[in-house]
Amino acid sequence: MHALDPETARIVGLPTGNDERKEDEIEPALRFGFRLVCSTALYPLEYAKTLIQLGYEPIAPRPGRTLFGAKRLMLPNIFQYAAYIKSVDGFFGCFRGLSARLLGNVLSSYYSERMAVVVIGKAPNRFDDFDWFEATYEDIDEYMGTKEGKVQTRPAGLVRKAVTHVCGILISHPFHVVSIRMMAQFIGREHMYDGLFGSIREIWAHEGIGGFFSGLIPRMVMELSCMALTSSITYLFAKYSGANKTTCGHVNTIAHFSVTSVFYPYHVVSTCMAVQGSRLKAGNPPMMDHYINWRDCYARLLLDRQHKRGSSFFFRTVARVSGKHSDSFAPYPELK
Repeated sequence: MHALDPETARIVGLPTGNDERKEDEIEPALRFGFRLVCSTALYPLEYAKTLIQLGYEPIAPRPGRTLFGAKRLMLPNIFQYAAYIKSVDGFFGCFRGLSARLLGNVLSSYYSERMAVVVIGKAPNRFDDFDWFEATYEDIDEYMGTKEGKVQTRPAGLVRKAVTHVCGILISHPFHVVSIRMMAQFIGREHMYDGLFGSIREIWAHEGIGGFFSGLIPRMVMELSCMALTSSITYLFAKYSGANKTTCGHVNTIAHFSVTSVFYPYHVVSTCMAVQGSRLKAGNPPMMDHYINWRDCYARLLLDRQHKRGSSFFFRTVARVSGKHSDSFAPYPELK
């Protein structure tokens, strides 16, 4: 059977190759736009989570019970925390730092793939025999082909995906730092990072180019570790179980959630180090200890059992091992 030419296909109402290419171009744009809308709508919760990661607790904990019934001092949940931010700065104050975050996401999405092509194109010739660099940057449904419901190919896009992800982080991180500092100035009620360009000038004037990449290493460790382990777990499960794409997709989701929980402390460390070194009260004693580097930050947070703060939206409990109280915490009531 001969394929119809484009003109005939257009007349009879069948999709042409140009139509299919346009659909392929529009669908990723729609997905990305939907992600931006969701990020904007949920940004107040991200704002509250960032302040929690920085150790700021303006609302006194109250005696209560955990999910399993144990008596503990309970901190407000993330929705109560976001409501507190709204009560102080108003509705639009809940979106402080959103412009920098969205700009970083857009630039990262647009340029990361192009940077990856440049980097991979300059790779040594010894990699030419590997088909790892030939795959496109897609999710598991894209790089895992199926035949009769069984996975037949290995995750060939893993290396390309990793390179693209690294490029995306490098592009977005300066805006990520600006966004975090815009939110962090809520703690000390400063106005050093009120605008995007003013924030860039502030970092450049007092910290130089290095200030834009504060907290980059722990973020890179977390992102790449989560991606590599999630992809490996999903691939191994698909290879040895013979599961179809639907099952592999569920396994991928569960693996991603589990691995992200394990590496969550690096997210907290990255947020703290993004503020460390600035003139903000949130990044200096007594609000925050002075850390030599990100490893020192991780060790101290782990010692004080603060390395998981912000990981739970509900049933947030006070976890303190010493009797001292930080100025970033409200006075604790007596637990009876």
